[in-house]
Amino acid sequence: MTVMTRRRPKTVLIIEDEIDIQNFICRVLELEGYRVLRANDGQAGLEIIKENKVALVLLDLRLPGPDGWSILRQMKADPRLARIPVVVLTAIAETIQRRKTLRMGASRYLVKPLSAHRLSQTIASLLHQAA
Repeated sequence: MTVMTRRRPKTVLIIEDEIDIQNFICRVLELEGYRVLRANDGQAGLEIIKENKVALVLLDLRLPGPDGWSILRQMKADPRLARIPVVVLTAIAETIQRRKTLRMGASRYLVKPLSAHRLSQTIASLLHQAA
């Protein structure tokens, strides 16, 4: 007989200023068993990342306060935060923006509107790689 060990759920931070999108992502992630933290702007997002053990960040590029590129740049420059996978969520579907963002250190680039299936697959894949 094997004993199942219950692991603590991984924490995912959503940095997104559109409440409807934030709520949608939160529902998808909670159904998948993740602990979800939320920030409505870049500054609050940075503070949450620094104060919590975050396994993955979902980051909108267009935010009040520091924008998503600024957050990504700051995370990748900080040795304590640089290894946290970042999935960029954006309405910008241009190849140039995608390449720039991935070169800056984003793990994935998802274009809105998001599908629940694609979102959960992307997160599961990244967290499995990081484990």
